[in-house]
Parts: sequence; structure tokens; C-alpha cells
Amino acid sequence: MTASRFSTDVYDRRLRAAASAAGAAGLAGLVITPGYDMRYLVGSRAQTFERLTALVLPADGDPAVVVPRLELASLKDSAIPELGLTVRDWVDGEDPYALVAGVLGGGTRTVAVTDSMPALHLLPLADVLGAVPVLATDVLRRLRMVKDDAEIDALRKAGAAIDRVHARVPEFLKPGRTEAAVAADIAEAIVAEGHSEVAFIIVGSGPHGADPHHECSDRELQVGDIVVVDIGGPYEPGYNSDSTRTYSIGEPDPEVARRYAVLQRAQQAAVEAIRPGVTAEQVDAAARDVLAAEGLAEAFVHRTGHGIGLSVHEEPYIVAGNTLPLEPGMAFSVEPGIYFPGRWGARIEDIVIVTADGAEPVNHRPHELIVVPVP
Repeated sequence: MTASRFSTDVYDRRLRAAASAAGAAGLAGLVITPGYDMRYLVGSRAQTFERLTALVLPADGDPAVVVPRLELASLKDSAIPELGLTVRDWVDGEDPYALVAGVLGGGTRTVAVTDSMPALHLLPLADVLGAVPVLATDVLRRLRMVKDDAEIDALRKAGAAIDRVHARVPEFLKPGRTEAAVAADIAEAIVAEGHSEVAFIIVGSGPHGADPHHECSDRELQVGDIVVVDIGGPYEPGYNSDSTRTYSIGEPDPEVARRYAVLQRAQQAAVEAIRPGVTAEQVDAAARDVLAAEGLAEAFVHRTGHGIGLSVHEEPYIVAGNTLPLEPGMAFSVEPGIYFPGRWGARIEDIVIVTADGAEPVNHRPHELIVVPVP
């Protein structure tokens, strides 16, 4: 099946913006090997092998793709043919790094490379260019952080799809079933609701809920368990969902309910703090301060959120020390949690998009502790 992608106009705008950013940074251009950066710029899902495939984007000049002739077919599902980019194919015995240098204009050239470029390509490229490349992260950071309209629409659709999965989760949470069995049902539902695949599933019941990165196990669910369900995956054209809700099998203990209510207020406070100009660390503090006021500061052991897009985890990171001001179009999770080792844990997570005057959540399932009735 041919993977979907955005219109050619979207990729053309991105290429021009990336070239302009490279020039503003004083670089000769960008060299992007397969990965999320290449997918962002031209929609290509090509993979990295020992033979070099690279998008070469001069700051001043026409972009080109250097690709092994035997991998030409891998470009057919990208926007490269429609964009009219020059394709410089090569065969074994030829020097692809010299082709890259030729596109960039020859001579000693300082370029930026994607941070996922393998060393087996980076070192010979540096040798041909006569200078060690720098990372393209700084050049592409803002482009990928600030989502365009097409990306925002994709994130909304992904959020709606994972909401539909969470709506089904209570039917899977039955006493005596294992976490692994529940995860298998959720995986099937994620694909059924339109995701191309499953990126991750966390089903943390009882004491396992106190481990934020628990996946699933053969532990059987029990009456009284608090269950953390954190799920997501790519939704075509590849933008990810990521949402966490917490469930109680049967009525929760009153102290659990009290602490969960504090967590719910903390998550809401963080969302309400979001607006352009507010820093990432201020959003983190908004959640943390609510928990600290109730003596739960030590129970919150991770950052409040992470950016999301083609990658599940990308910038901006919503964490103490990040003074980055928020801008409209940035998309990230808001997911404070509380964890009590050996007992239970809880987390509430929405993906939000920064708007001109606040935040737009793309997830809309209830934030309350969801009680699953016991027969």
C-alpha cells in the first residue's frame, strides 16, 4: 500500500524554509540522510543502509537527492518526483560523497547533517568536504517544532483516533486478565481505529503503575487495581498519537481518589498555563506546584511533557530549565503523574497545540479516574 503524504506545496515550503535557515546560520547547506528530518522535508520513508542516500539542500542553489541506483524505487512514495528535484544516482565503485560536494558547490564547505546520520557516512563526507559537519538540529529545530496547518490537522486526527481506542479500554480491563492480554486487545484496536501501526502500549496495573515506563506483563488484573494505560502510534501521514488515562477496577480507595483529584487539578493547571510567550518550564511548574502544595512533589518523577509529530518524542520538552518561549503551532504532551513504588501510580496525558491565546487539546476523553464496574 502506498503511504500517504502531504501535498507537494507543503514540502516545497519546507525545503525553501530549511535552505533559508541554513543560509542564515552561515552554512553552505544541509545533508539529510533517511530519518524523520528527510521525511519532514520531502515525505520520504527511505531507510539508511551502507550505501549513501541523502537529500542535499544547498543554502543557495537547487536541492538534489544522491541515491544508489538500486534504491531508486524507494523514492517513488515520496514527494521527490513531483517536486522535480534533481536525482543523482550512483553505482558501486563511484564516490557518492563527491556527488554531495558537487551539489554543494565544491571546495571546503561547512554543512549541517541530520543527527541520525551514521558515522560510516559522516566521516567520509567530512573528508571530502574538508570540514567536520555540524548538526542540523539547530537549523531545523524551529521548523519542526512549529507545526503547519497540515501537521496540526494530522495531529487532530491522530488524537481523535486514540480517543476512540481509550473509549474501548474499559471493556478490556477485566479481573483475571493479564496486562499482556489487555495490551494485545488495545494493539488490535489501535490499528482498527486507523493507525498504521502501534508505537507503544503501557498497561501498568497495581504496583506496575508506579513504573512510568512499564510496558505490560503476565500480572493478572485484580479488583481494586489502579491501571495506567498509555498508548499511541502513527496515524497517516505518520503523525503520532499519545494519550494516557488511568482506570480503577472497582471503586477506588478514598485516599487514592483524593490524590488522583490533585493530579487532575495539576494537569488542568498546566494546560491552562499554556499561551504564547510562556516558557516551557513555566508550564512544567504549573503542574508541579499544584502537586507540591498537597505534599506530592516527590511522587512526580518526570518532566511534564514532550513535543510530538513525526516522532513520538521531539522538541519542545516541557521541563524545568527549558526557557524556550512557546509559539502558536507548537505541539506537545501535558502528562503529570504520581507514583508510589510497590503500590500504585497514575498519569493523565493530552496532546495540546499552542494557539494564539491558549492551548487546543486534541484529546477529549474524560480526565477523571475512570471506574470500571466489577460484575
